[in-house]
Amino acid sequence: MDIRSYQIFLTLAQTRHFGRTATQCNLSPSAVSRQLQRLESQVGHRLVDRDNRHVQLTPAGRHFLEYARKAVGDWQQLRGELTANHNELTGEVSVFGSVTATYSMLTQILPAMRESYPGVEIKLRTGDQADGIAHVLEGAEDTAIIATPDRLDDKLVTLPLRPTPLVLIGPNTPSALSTQLDRCIDEGCEPDWSDIPMVLAERGLARERLLAHLQSVNQKPLIYAQVAGHEAVVSIVSLGFGVAVVPELVIEHSPKRQTIRVLPWLRGLEPFALGLCAREDRANDPLLRAFWACARASYPQI
Repeated sequence: MDIRSYQIFLTLAQTRHFGRTATQCNLSPSAVSRQLQRLESQVGHRLVDRDNRHVQLTPAGRHFLEYARKAVGDWQQLRGELTANHNELTGEVSVFGSVTATYSMLTQILPAMRESYPGVEIKLRTGDQADGIAHVLEGAEDTAIIATPDRLDDKLVTLPLRPTPLVLIGPNTPSALSTQLDRCIDEGCEPDWSDIPMVLAERGLARERLLAHLQSVNQKPLIYAQVAGHEAVVSIVSLGFGVAVVPELVIEHSPKRQTIRVLPWLRGLEPFALGLCAREDRANDPLLRAFWACARASYPQI
């Protein structure tokens, strides 16, 4: 039983990229390739088709994916049951989240976790928050810090922790865009959003809610750029290239917060409900339950 190889395969199935898989698994791309070749030799079938840019699961790979998910889940369940006494809990909980979310929220959760369960190691992976649910569903991570979507997959359970408003931001430095925004503020009118460049996250709930609102008022946005992650969105806005809608939490922890400003429009967007998600079939894992219990205790207001 090679659970580590299965976990690497699950990550590769989610990222469809050897380089990103190597980064997330703290390995070299060649090591990932060797692990895959070993699995393929054991299974007796090619599991992925690959070229210079793409990785696609073969029919055998898709079938093996379900087996690997179950094997990893069963192993994690067994590992937790064998150390069911919380004073003796040992093992690992993998957590995924954006840099901002993990920094701002884990600073509250980790002290309680380390005090109550010193034998449990937190394995942290960061990336675009829009990928959190996919990482959990694929079995690559035990839990993820997410903005709870309007529709949640039936295979998931969530633990809400804190809300954060969605706010519109613009540059706080001299530029043609700043002059245009200042004119609208002075005149007390909302801009024509088809005339104001916008920076959007490539994916995620903030993008969806902004575009849905603009569609409801029959406005088509002028999209200047689409980038991965809210932190990157803030950086582009700080350079004066556009306005954007981002969670307020991102601004609070951004090194660019002095070069951006919150604008007085689009204040009616539904806020983010930040929290944790996990697969429902993993919800009774003692290690995961311990982490969620510490998260719940760290946010008693929920």
